[in-house]
Amino acid sequence: MNYRLLFFLLFFFNLTLQAQEKLNIKVEQTLVPKYEINPLSPAKAAFYSAVLPGLGQIYNKSYWKVPLVYAALGTGIYFYINNTRQYNRYRDAYKRRLEGYDDDEFSNLDDSRLITGQRYFQKNRDLSLIITFGLYILNVVDASVDAHLAQFNVNENLSIKPDYFQDYQTYSHNVGLTLNYSFK
Repeated sequence: MNYRLLFFLLFFFNLTLQAQEKLNIKVEQTLVPKYEINPLSPAKAAFYSAVLPGLGQIYNKSYWKVPLVYAALGTGIYFYINNTRQYNRYRDAYKRRLEGYDDDEFSNLDDSRLITGQRYFQKNRDLSLIITFGLYILNVVDASVDAHLAQFNVNENLSIKPDYFQDYQTYSHNVGLTLNYSFK
């Protein structure tokens, strides 16, 4: 009789241990993220985008951004080249004027106007170069930030919803955001 009771207690104790182990395994599995986080991914995307503009966006699978990157850089380069040509035209005309020739396309402008034109197009050329370089840096930063945000944990537990409510003391209507986090 004592053996039966001892056997029953050991069997029951063993079942409760196995149930606790299974419960612990389930809890541990839910805490593990469903995807792997690659901490080097943003650096790799930034490097790719620095080597060849748009390559970081392709690495991040943001294909729609590649035409925007090339349009922005191409526009900056176009204005740089155009302003350089105009600057050279005014500079060459002014140099010819100093040599004594007066038969250029700017014969109706005096020397001060030629100098003003040179300064104007030189300033625009330099500004175009700075803006183009800024757009290139923005391309690299965009690739890095996009790779960071791709690893951001977005699940149903965290939500921000718009909220509209009335204050019962002043009867004024208020608009705001509600941050909800549910613990499951």
